[in-house]
Amino acid sequence: MASDPLSAAETRRYARHLVLKGMGGRGQQALKAARVLVVGAGGLGSPAIAYLAAAGVGTLGIIDNDTVSLSNLQRQMIHTTAGIGMGKAASAERFVQALNPEITVRLHTERLTPATAAVILADYDLVLDGTDNLATRRAVAAAAEALQRPLVSGAVSMFDGQVTVFVPDGPRFADLYPEAASDDDLPSCEATGILGPLTGVIGTLMAMEAIKLLTGIGEPLIGRVLTYDSQGARFSEFSF
Repeated sequence: MASDPLSAAETRRYARHLVLKGMGGRGQQALKAARVLVVGAGGLGSPAIAYLAAAGVGTLGIIDNDTVSLSNLQRQMIHTTAGIGMGKAASAERFVQALNPEITVRLHTERLTPATAAVILADYDLVLDGTDNLATRRAVAAAAEALQRPLVSGAVSMFDGQVTVFVPDGPRFADLYPEAASDDDLPSCEATGILGPLTGVIGTLMAMEAIKLLTGIGEPLIGRVLTYDSQGARFSEFSF
């Protein structure tokens, strides 16, 4: 998986990774060989996409069937005013290509459903889910579990956020979110609002967990939920 050599341009681009103890050429080649899918190019997907692209993930899949609106721009920083009305997946691709033309981008603009999730996820090694409804999150988690794919999951609400990691043979999505829970029980971004930079914190943490999983660096958040209270500037953790 990690045998594809880096070009001269890639060696310069990723120079700070290559001298980083624990990452080096082996870790960078692992990123180059990886196929990662980001579900949702919104508040959480935007920073995750930006940092995965910058880090050199070789193939980056982006799935989103929504379009860019003016109210997105307060937090979805890969999109622009000029891109209003454009599909979010295509807008995200434009951002990635401008940032790092060395990587391959795959777009999925269909709505993700339980029927399509397994087909889409099958082409990827790892999945990040930054969507904002439980139905989609359950579909992604079920497909990742069936396909034995690691899943990095993030969520935000108002001033608070959380991130965790699901892997084969580890604690399951259903262990954290019981079947009885529904979207009606959760506050919506439209109704309660969301602090823009909060999505940057959680989305960046999602990218960090993905890079750890792909390179074998550090201890991923498996069976642990990391929470962030932006008002109190406090991180907390609990196991499940």
